Amino acid sequence: MKKKIEIIPFSILVIFIILLAACGGNAPAADSAAGDQQGKLKVVATTSIVGDVVANVAGDNVDLTVLLPIGSDPHSFDPSPQDIAAVADAAVVFANGAGLEAFMDHLLENAGGDAVSVHVSEQVDFLEFEGDEHEHEGEEHDHEGIDPHVWFDPNNVVVWVAAIESNLSELDPANAETYAANAQAYIAELEKLDTWIEDQIALIPAENRKLVTDHTVFGYFAARYGFEQVGAVVPGYSTLAQPSAQELAALADAIGEYDVKAVFVGNTVNPSLTEQVAQDTDVQLIFLYSGSLSDANGEAPTYLDLMRYDVNAIVAALK
Repeated sequence: MKKKIEIIPFSILVIFIILLAACGGNAPAADSAAGDQQGKLKVVATTSIVGDVVANVAGDNVDLTVLLPIGSDPHSFDPSPQDIAAVADAAVVFANGAGLEAFMDHLLENAGGDAVSVHVSEQVDFLEFEGDEHEHEGEEHDHEGIDPHVWFDPNNVVVWVAAIESNLSELDPANAETYAANAQAYIAELEKLDTWIEDQIALIPAENRKLVTDHTVFGYFAARYGFEQVGAVVPGYSTLAQPSAQELAALADAIGEYDVKAVFVGNTVNPSLTEQVAQDTDVQLIFLYSGSLSDANGEAPTYLDLMRYDVNAIVAALK
C-alpha cells in the first residue's frame, strides 16, 4: 500500500523559508548608528560651510546630513525634532565649535545616541575679541570672547580638514586611504585659494584696507591679509546682541575719520541696521556671504566659491 503524500500548505512553506533566511549568515545587516543600509557612515555637520568641507574629504563614502538650512544664522539656530533624530542616528557630528553653535550642548543632550562630537576648529589659534561692556535696555552686555569665524582664513580650514580626515578614518578604516587622498587634494585647493586671495588684496591700496561689517566676522581675514577692522554695527562676534545708540554714533564717527569706502553685511543677518548706517554715513552697502553658503544655483555653493565671491566684492568696493 502506498503511503499518502501530505502537501504542505503554501503559507506555511513561505514562513519556513523566511525563518531559514533570518537564521542564515547572508542576511543584510540592520541599520546602525554608524551606517546606513549601504554601509555608509552616518555623518552630521552643523553649518553648510562645515558640511561642504566634510563632503570634500568624505566624497561619496558617507551619508551626510547638514543641520542648518541655507541662509540660516548659526548664532540663533534652533534645532527641529528631525535634527535631533539625525544626531541620534549619527556616528559623528562635525561642528565649527568655539561657541558658534550655541545650540550644540542642548542638541546632543536631547539626542542621546553614541555620536562622536568633533569641533573642527579645536586646534585653530583663536583670536580673542576684546570689547567694551555697556548697558542696553537695562541689561549689561560684555562683547569679550573667542572669535569663532575661523573659516575666513583658508589656513584654518586646512586645520578643519585634518580633524575631519582623522576622525572619519578612525570611524571608517576601510575608506581611510580615500579620506587621506581627498584631504590632500582639498588642502592643495585651499593653498591655491590663499595665494589667489593675497594676489587680489594687493590690488587694494593699503590705506583703503578698512573693514566695517554687520558684526565682527572678519577678524581672521583681517589678520591674514592686512586689513583693519574699523568697527561693526554689532560690536561683537555674535549677531544676537543689539548695539546702543552710543555705539552706533561712535561707528559713524569712525567711518568718517578713516574715510571708509563701504559697509559689508552678511547673508545670514537682518540688514536693516547696517543699511541705516550706510545711509547715514553715505557709503556703499555691500552684501557678502558669511555664515552660510548659497544654494546650488547661487553665487557661493561651496566654501571655495564663497571666499572668491567675498574677496571679489571686497576688492571691487575698496580698490
